[in-house]
Amino acid sequence: MTEWINIAIALMTIAFGAFGFLAPRFTAYVLDLAPKNTNMGLSEMRASVGGLFVALGLGCLILGAPMAYAMMGVAYAGASAGRLISMVLDQPPQPKAFIYFAFEAGFAAWLIWANL
Repeated sequence: MTEWINIAIALMTIAFGAFGFLAPRFTAYVLDLAPKNTNMGLSEMRASVGGLFVALGLGCLILGAPMAYAMMGVAYAGASAGRLISMVLDQPPQPKAFIYFAFEAGFAAWLIWANL
C-alpha cells in the first residue's frame, strides 16, 4: 500500500507541476501572481512551479527508492513550513492558503514517515 500512495503523490506532484510548466499564465492567475514588465515571471513559473515539480515526481517514479520519496517529503516539508510562516506573517487568503498547506503538510508527513 505504501508504494501505491507514494506513486499517487508523485503523479499528483507531476500533475501540479505540469500546470506551471505548460500553463504558466493560468498558474500565475490561480496563485494570485502577475507577470510584470517582462516575461521573467512566466519563466519563473515554468521553472520553479513547473519543471521542478515535474522532475521531482518523475525522479521518484524512475528511481522508485524509498529515500527518493522521503526527499520529496522533505521538499514538501519545506514548502509547508514556508506556507505556514506566510499564513502567520503575510495573511494570504486563509481558506486558499490552508488548503495548499494541508496538501503540502500531508504529503510531507506521509512521505517522510512511510519512507524513512
